[in-house]
Amino acid sequence: MTLPTAQEHPAPLFVYPRQSFLGRVVPKSKIYAYGGPGSRLKDLFVQQVEQIVWQHKLAPETVNLPARPGVDEIQVFAIQLKSGALHEDVLRCIDSAVHYPILFELQRGEDHSSQTKVIAAYKRPGLAATAKLVTSGYFATNWLPTQTPRCTMPFAVDMAMLYTALLSQVISVPARAQESLHDWVARAESAAAKRHEIERVQARLAMEKHFNRKVEVNATLRKLQAELTAIEL
Repeated sequence: MTLPTAQEHPAPLFVYPRQSFLGRVVPKSKIYAYGGPGSRLKDLFVQQVEQIVWQHKLAPETVNLPARPGVDEIQVFAIQLKSGALHEDVLRCIDSAVHYPILFELQRGEDHSSQTKVIAAYKRPGLAATAKLVTSGYFATNWLPTQTPRCTMPFAVDMAMLYTALLSQVISVPARAQESLHDWVARAESAAAKRHEIERVQARLAMEKHFNRKVEVNATLRKLQAELTAIEL
């Protein structure tokens, strides 16, 4: 599955507080133990992932911000890829193995040609007190040169505000005034689904030979594009 991309404003890479740095390699076996992948998914880990590093732990004691319900900590994981490809199921498996929200920094290439992409899903508590965390679809930046200067971490007054600020860098749909993070993410997911639908219709239009059918497909395409605009505004 192609990950939706933040096309309008690629997210910067952030300078995280020194005290949040961990730099611990996470063995794939640890992910397998908690994520419970099948043989197909384990093969994807082997084929696509070189190394997983738990780079930063953003928590009250490391960023000096109070926790809020549902956002006690935020983890930053760096994943070195064997190539440019990473299946979304790999990320979802890691997310299922870790109880806290994760911001992923994917890395490909070496030395001066290396690139980094930031990917994250909105992770929130389920409705029941004992329920697992619920994870949205994934949002991603474009690939950036790894040497891109890192920016100061966004201003926040608590962990929930920090989480929203970090996610805002990868969600391409602008937030509406007074819109909750939950509603914003749901609308961004709807926009991504609508874009995929538009791509399918565009492919149909390109292959259609009959004029009358082209007219019909064009009308469908215009309707979908209007619906996407309404979702994104």
